[in-house]
Amino acid sequence: MRIIRFSPGPDTGLGTDPLFGLLEDDNTISVISGDPIYHGVTKTAATTELSKVRLLAPVIPRSKVVCIGKNYADHAAEMGGVVPDEPIIFIKPNTSVIGPNDTIVWPSMAGQVDHEAELAIVIGRICKDVPKERVSDVIFGYTIANDVTARDLQKKDGQWSRAKGFDTFCPLGPWIDTDFIPGTQKITATLNGEVKQDGKLSQMMFDVPAIVEFVSKVMTLLPGDVIITGTPAGIGPMPEKSTITIAIDGLGELTNKVSARG
Repeated sequence: MRIIRFSPGPDTGLGTDPLFGLLEDDNTISVISGDPIYHGVTKTAATTELSKVRLLAPVIPRSKVVCIGKNYADHAAEMGGVVPDEPIIFIKPNTSVIGPNDTIVWPSMAGQVDHEAELAIVIGRICKDVPKERVSDVIFGYTIANDVTARDLQKKDGQWSRAKGFDTFCPLGPWIDTDFIPGTQKITATLNGEVKQDGKLSQMMFDVPAIVEFVSKVMTLLPGDVIITGTPAGIGPMPEKSTITIAIDGLGELTNKVSARG
């Protein structure tokens, strides 16, 4: 299933409040009653068309976005390091989340804003100390993320909270796919039409079961929490007013524009 969250258009007759929907095909949406992560996927009689709505972030984490650093060997090398013995984790605030086609706002205190293409895991139930063999039981689905980073501030601070925590620095979308199975799918970042990152999910040093097992040993995961799983080589700056598209085969594309420098 491809689950979307959307703002209805004026000619849909569905009001103005954000809704969840099930994307039945490339354009037909069946409206879902309530938040599917909490209430399950219950279709109503209402339908509309994808072309008539504005997509929003498919999940707004109630609690946190957990991030995995240096999870691709080529990216660790380009950052001047090696793959760690165990996952490196850090947090983005839930206020950093935006959706497809929303604008990444360049903060006034940042000199360089970079893209990082990532697979995102959406947690579907409260869980702690999840063994690898049961990880699939706690995953609701997958989406695409851009771990936007103020690279100069990351270097200046020596830690990552400010550099990765600005509002708009965690685009997610375009939907949650509940049937997606991570494997050898290609993951790319395309900046103004030029491919900058080109890797495969199979290049992750810590795979999804290992990541969820490790993170859940550290902290309780809640429904709607998101874990983003690291980025391949090729990260780099997004110029003012540029367009960045993160794509994963089988999951679609997530496109955002970058504002002028603040």
